[in-house]
Amino acid sequence: MATTACFMIVSRNDIPIYEAEVGTAPKKEDAAHQHQFILHAALDIVQDLAWTTSAMFLKAIDRFNDLAVSFIHTRLMLLHDSRNDDGIKTFFQEVHELYIKILLNPLYLPGSRITSSQFDTKVRALARKYL
Repeated sequence: MATTACFMIVSRNDIPIYEAEVGTAPKKEDAAHQHQFILHAALDIVQDLAWTTSAMFLKAIDRFNDLAVSFIHTRLMLLHDSRNDDGIKTFFQEVHELYIKILLNPLYLPGSRITSSQFDTKVRALARKYL
């Protein structure tokens, strides 16, 4: 079954520092822009929920048609059509470890775009495995 998934890491200033279309569904020309718009719109909901919950993993905080937005408090966001909550949570945990390794790199400037092809390859492999 083809899945739609768009993964994004957002900086403290709400600027995307990493984006990837990681689903197996055929790519539509305007889908990437629509996915970015949905994820950015969900940031407002995330900021409101941050004050009311202590949970790290927020599943399905926003919905658009058959797509849902999941979020983890380390600013990792996933737009998906999957119902696999355990797989999504595991995906977030694994990507969080990769993100921490990027942050620990002394040559990486926090808040700048993540351009590492190795990071991108690993994120896409984790998406295939868990989503």
